[in-house]
Amino acid sequence: MNRSGETPITPQTKPFQENGLRRVWKAALHSLEGLGSALKHEAAFRQECIAALVLIPLALFLNVSAVEKILLIGVIFLVLITELMNSAVEWCIDYISTDLHPYAKRAKDISSAAVLLSLVVGFGTWVAVLVSNWPSL
Repeated sequence: MNRSGETPITPQTKPFQENGLRRVWKAALHSLEGLGSALKHEAAFRQECIAALVLIPLALFLNVSAVEKILLIGVIFLVLITELMNSAVEWCIDYISTDLHPYAKRAKDISSAAVLLSLVVGFGTWVAVLVSNWPSL
């Protein structure tokens, strides 16, 4: 027991905990559910997925090195991952309260800034790779 009188949750006492491949399978299903939810409820994520459907094949088609292809595709996934985290922050804050509060605004603004920075990094990476390979594209 801890100071508050509650029994601490440990890996042995967690309710409904799975082990091994069953845990991995359930985690994968939850992840797919999260992607589906983001596609259904988040317009920005849908737009970025459409961009990814265009840019990933383009990156594979471009006459650039394998490392540059990995960079081009990697920054696309960076944007998608950051957008998912931003959406999770926004949904959690809205679940707690829809009241306007400066801390809620700050958290949402910070997570939105993370998306902006990932977009800047992505755009900069694409420009740098394309410009450096321009004659041979």
